[in-house]
Amino acid sequence: MEAAVTTCFRHPSYETYVSCTRCDRFICPDCMREAAVGHHCVECVKEGQRSVRQARTVFGGAVPRSAVPLVTYVLMGLNILVYLGELVRPGIVDRFAMLGAGMNGPDGAQYVYEAGDFPGFDVIGVVGGEWYRLLTGAFLHLPPDGSSFGSLPFGVLHILFNMYALWNLGRVVEEQLGRARYVALYLLSALGGSVLVYLIAPSDSTVGASGAIFGLGAAFYVINRRLGRDMQAVNRFMAGFLIWMLISAGFTSWQGHLGGLLTGAVVTVAYAYAPAKQRTAIQVGAGVVLLAVLVLLVVLKTSALTGGA
Repeated sequence: MEAAVTTCFRHPSYETYVSCTRCDRFICPDCMREAAVGHHCVECVKEGQRSVRQARTVFGGAVPRSAVPLVTYVLMGLNILVYLGELVRPGIVDRFAMLGAGMNGPDGAQYVYEAGDFPGFDVIGVVGGEWYRLLTGAFLHLPPDGSSFGSLPFGVLHILFNMYALWNLGRVVEEQLGRARYVALYLLSALGGSVLVYLIAPSDSTVGASGAIFGLGAAFYVINRRLGRDMQAVNRFMAGFLIWMLISAGFTSWQGHLGGLLTGAVVTVAYAYAPAKQRTAIQVGAGVVLLAVLVLLVVLKTSALTGGA
């Protein structure tokens, strides 16, 4: 009695007597894939790849398949592109800088904000509904002469210092947090810096990624502490960060720096110490709550400035 002829389930014209060790279907050499024991068919290999969970850091971020800090590159690119736009059209700075409250007069000059109706004067800034300034200001930097803000002539050094700090801090933080959490941290820190500026110095016009970068500095500290690393070098770094915030208070927005630092610390603590089983839900919830608090603070400050109108 002759044995039944068996053929490959994917190539019926090919006679074979080798079967997949997972599904027992017969496979030809073209469909065989080496396995620890025997051979697997291509379908079982694909199914196995889909079922393998991607490795994640203790913060929930996916372990990157590449060492390239993509988000950090993108953020740096955006800042640089916007700066080039400033060089071509300097008016971008006044239009999109972080400004809490101001007034444009009929002569085109900018005046200190006062509540009330003044014919010929237009209210500008967050108090006037320009909420986008809370984030757009974080992607702008001082023009080359720095004269728009009456500050020291930082010029191009402003963006160079910030991009250098973003490169050094961003790639470390991005590797641990993953792309989505990293973007949320960066934007919330930038927003937190702008909100504190609005609360304390609403008439100040500020620009720069410093608030977001101070948030990354706080994240860098929390991350290293959570991972149990040697904190001596990290503590020295943070001491230098805080000393710079004090020294620069006379010619930069210390409110933006402090707001970004505090916001970044809160966000990263939520990332670092959320229980593993509910990690993502708690992290997202913490971010939403923090965002709601920042929005509420802006609403309350706006109401105070306008007299509740």
